[in-house]
Amino acid sequence: MRETTDAVLLRLMIGESDDWEGRPLYEALVFKARELGLAGATVLRGAMGFGRSSRMHTAKILRLSDDLPLVIEVIDTADNIERLLAAAEPMLGSCLVTLENIRVLRYGHDRGLS
Repeated sequence: MRETTDAVLLRLMIGESDDWEGRPLYEALVFKARELGLAGATVLRGAMGFGRSSRMHTAKILRLSDDLPLVIEVIDTADNIERLLAAAEPMLGSCLVTLENIRVLRYGHDRGLS
């Protein structure tokens, strides 16, 4: 039987044009996660989407948006995710934040989540 580790998946759904103190918000959030020693973070760029405003954002050539949807995923222990959320709270304006309890099957070479 494979050994698994309980963890939390944090998803932050923001716009590509969102910023924090003069830099892209996604960049500020990933660097904050790294600064806090979290296991890792990934930024995914969406081809199309809409949020609370119902304004459509798309990468289609004829309707090229300068504000494509971004999803930032961070996986770590519940305590570490809570530390990141507390540090990120001032940065987050209009965005969707979700948390999921997950099981990690494999992470790195014999390295568990801290």
